[in-house]
Amino acid sequence: MERDVDRADTAPIIDVHELTKSFGDKVVVDRISMKVLPGEIYGFLGPNGSGKTTFMRMLCGLLTPDSGSGTCLGHDLVQEPTAIKRSVGYMTQKFSHYTDLTIRENLDFVARIFEVPDRRKTVDEAIARLGLGARQKQLAGELSGGWKQRLALAACMLHRPRLLLLDEPTAGVDPKARRDFWEQIHKLAAEGLSVLITTHYMDEAERCHRLAYIAYGRLMTEGTVRDVIDQANLVTYRIEGPAVRELTERLRSSDGVGQVVAFGNAIHVSGEDPDRLTGILGSLLGTEQAYRPVPATLEDVFISLMKRAEDNYR
Repeated sequence: MERDVDRADTAPIIDVHELTKSFGDKVVVDRISMKVLPGEIYGFLGPNGSGKTTFMRMLCGLLTPDSGSGTCLGHDLVQEPTAIKRSVGYMTQKFSHYTDLTIRENLDFVARIFEVPDRRKTVDEAIARLGLGARQKQLAGELSGGWKQRLALAACMLHRPRLLLLDEPTAGVDPKARRDFWEQIHKLAAEGLSVLITTHYMDEAERCHRLAYIAYGRLMTEGTVRDVIDQANLVTYRIEGPAVRELTERLRSSDGVGQVVAFGNAIHVSGEDPDRLTGILGSLLGTEQAYRPVPATLEDVFISLMKRAEDNYR
């Protein structure tokens, strides 16, 4: 999703350079630099274990980087972590509220922690905004994944943060709940709130203003959706016809083929050299099988990037 407002001259909400974090001899975040602008929804993508959560925890003052520098909301990451914590809304992967308290009781508890002024009114507003009114007396432990998600987002917003850090907030919830959640995120961004969000869903990635993809702690690519796809220089063909699935292993073992993915009765084949790839297809396909170019997708790009990445467990 492209931005409709040019904010290039606006001071970034997140501005970090060469951030690095290791645990033992494993480098989990390896010299990552990033800028996030006011009102921007920035997608942070990568496979499990790629360092996304560790990076987020450094941004909100929960972890100290081993090296690198930067600011979050104008506060120094190393020198001012407490100031950052009070100005950021952080939604973790795991539901972290009390299951034996109601929605209202959980929100009231969080408001007390942040010493929110006019606490009752603020909680009322959060309940109304997230559509929690009819369920406010329900125990959090009895909520479905989508309603737990709304509670967690409401709790993040109580102290009126300027930045939301959302770590896979829609994992395990149904498509309607995911869509409703993203509607809320775009409304908040339109009001000037910045959002850094991790996700594994490609449709969600496409709803972000800009993206970054990391693998094994390293930043592989960043930019708008269009930038990321164009930078990959991937060409993809759709193959249709009888017995195309039987070609899968032969194509995968061909030098010059990056990936082969089944799509119903067809397969998609991607590579970086169009002439080489068409030559391979011409030699392997039968007369009743046909191929045609199709646009490369984010999923194609991310699988390709993952194959290029060097495993930091080695």
